[in-house]
Amino acid sequence: MKEIIFLNSHPIQYFAPLYKFMNDDGVVTKAWYCSDESIRGALDKQFGVDVKWDIPLLNGYQYQFFKNYSWKPSQGTGFFGLINLGIIKQLFKIQKSVIVVHGWNYFTHFMVIMLGKLLGHTICLRCEMPQNQELLKTGWKQKLKNWGLKTIIFPRISNFLYIGTQNKYFYKSFGIKENKLIFCPYSVDNTRFRKECKELMPELSNIRKRLGIPLEAKVILYSGKYMEKKRPMDLLNAFKNLNSDKTWLVMLGEGELRSNIEDFIQENKLKNVLLTGFVNQSKVSEFYAISNLFVMCSEIGETWGLSVNEAMNFGLPVILSDLPGSATDLIIEGDNGFVFKTGNIDQLSDALKNVLINNKLTHQTKPEDILNEYSYSTISTNLKRLTIA
Repeated sequence: MKEIIFLNSHPIQYFAPLYKFMNDDGVVTKAWYCSDESIRGALDKQFGVDVKWDIPLLNGYQYQFFKNYSWKPSQGTGFFGLINLGIIKQLFKIQKSVIVVHGWNYFTHFMVIMLGKLLGHTICLRCEMPQNQELLKTGWKQKLKNWGLKTIIFPRISNFLYIGTQNKYFYKSFGIKENKLIFCPYSVDNTRFRKECKELMPELSNIRKRLGIPLEAKVILYSGKYMEKKRPMDLLNAFKNLNSDKTWLVMLGEGELRSNIEDFIQENKLKNVLLTGFVNQSKVSEFYAISNLFVMCSEIGETWGLSVNEAMNFGLPVILSDLPGSATDLIIEGDNGFVFKTGNIDQLSDALKNVLINNKLTHQTKPEDILNEYSYSTISTNLKRLTIA
């Protein structure tokens, strides 16, 4: 049986638990990393603070870090930010393997795609792009990218791993055949979050008291960086329109728009808005647990939105803008949530009222019934067959 090797820019809090799960599930899974920034800690320019994740990122699977020869070494400095020549040499040394490459936006990833199939490896591409966002992009750069994908990159891929429906549409727009497409959904550690949800239930009143939120209040949760792509100002405007003294808005995150958010709150005399600042992974579950509704307003660039998966593990209904890929797959309109047109504050305001005041959701589908498909188990099962060759 072949081994599965994931090529990542750095250890990622959503991916590392998957690799442990797959090994526990009997699929020999390893990871190659181009950078250790998320382990040693580094400035996250979008958060505006030093970030070092406080959950285990290297447990339960074999991994290897490779020296970065870039003159501007970082996953945040573009295509030439990751030049890991040792990974290229490793392709020649190892036995024939299944190599999952996350995108093509770094020199290292691009070279693995160029050489891997020639050396007998099974090269799988896992990118995030939703077709509904790609259709909105125009100009010569987009045309050049599409030409490069069709003529240079995609012919060198053995299998295309799609994270959701819109991502599958993206691949199919290039004529990729069904037999080369494998469902490899974007998922979080459902088991961990459901366990934490259960454990936190007896503590909800204490957590709310510590945060200064009344027990009877309804809480809207935003989770993400305060940045333009996430459109946090849309939610603030809709919250203002809701005009409910019994409702709180908790904005879990940090970022460059903080001063804009604070100015808006002050100018409009908004009460019941809590800006948490950066919260690390071990504490985010407390905020999901005390909330009644999760909202994400993101635009182009938010390819999926894994915080939606997290929120649903706590049984939260979701209001979601229509551009992120998860809107197509995780939301059943009027049942577990609503989808609104990105940037349409009136629609978002109506959705808030329909969930929190008018109780319009039917709740016929349990969130776990949806997430059981968007799970590590699905990924492990679907990739396992590639190892038998």
